[in-house]
Amino acid sequence: MAKTETNEQLTATINLIAAGTTINGDITTSGDVRIDGQITGNVHAKGRVVIGTSGQIEGEIRCQNADFSGSVTGKVFVIELLALKASSRIIGDIQTQKISIEPGAVFSGNCSMQASQSE
Repeated sequence: MAKTETNEQLTATINLIAAGTTINGDITTSGDVRIDGQITGNVHAKGRVVIGTSGQIEGEIRCQNADFSGSVTGKVFVIELLALKASSRIIGDIQTQKISIEPGAVFSGNCSMQASQSE
């Protein structure tokens, strides 16, 4: 039972990469992450990945759920729901179970939707 409580606390963790911050390297987290800065590298999160309007990622993204308002260049693997907001710009392939795309979003690549994914 203690392990379950610990896991729930870890997934409730939110990491913030603020605007004006640049990271060259991979990010791995067991919680959620919000990116308003720039990342050149892969982002792997067991929770949600949120990319703000000023956020930019060049690399692979793997997560449970995602909300993109910024730009991504690279492959995106989302286990459940990927939401592309009107200001988002995605160049690369997407693999997800569900996708929501607002009018105005830019997506260039292939999209594969499957009930379950193998990573």
